[in-house]
Amino acid sequence: MATSGPGFSMADFLAGITHTVRPGGGRPLVVHDRDLETIPSGTVSNPTTLRVAGTLPTTTFELFRQVIPPAGTSDMQRHYHETVHFVLTGTGHSEIQGADGDAPADIVNWTTGSFIYTPPWAWHRHYNDSAEQPVEFLTIENSRLLGLFGLARRESAGLVTLAEARARFDHHEKGTET
Repeated sequence: MATSGPGFSMADFLAGITHTVRPGGGRPLVVHDRDLETIPSGTVSNPTTLRVAGTLPTTTFELFRQVIPPAGTSDMQRHYHETVHFVLTGTGHSEIQGADGDAPADIVNWTTGSFIYTPPWAWHRHYNDSAEQPVEFLTIENSRLLGLFGLARRESAGLVTLAEARARFDHHEKGTET
């Protein structure tokens, strides 16, 4: 079955979704922390440490363990998929673009045990408020689902403010060039 392009059929795709997970040889039902694959530094714009549970047999979502070092931050980014971060350890805050896109960002505080939701295509950045302890997230995103439909998109503005990210990227969406 094609997952995109001319041979793709929504009916076939939906019929293939079942309650049974069928792992293959390289897709085990259990992946241990020691088996997570570290995404090499420099291959993504995010300056945090990202380790992916890429061998799990998930087809619609991705799982990561993400570490923000003491007093560190993630990059300012946005993406088409939804994301939920579960805070395993640490305290901090997130800056998440307001609902209408032009409103000031929502600043949300979180601690160990919190869930942080990032809506699709909202600029956002996560901050570790501790100068001594790292923050660790379990990050869950539906990026694989969107990838199946050819809808995966992610932009990073780097270590900038929301206003700087908007100035750099949003003018392209409104049809003006600078």
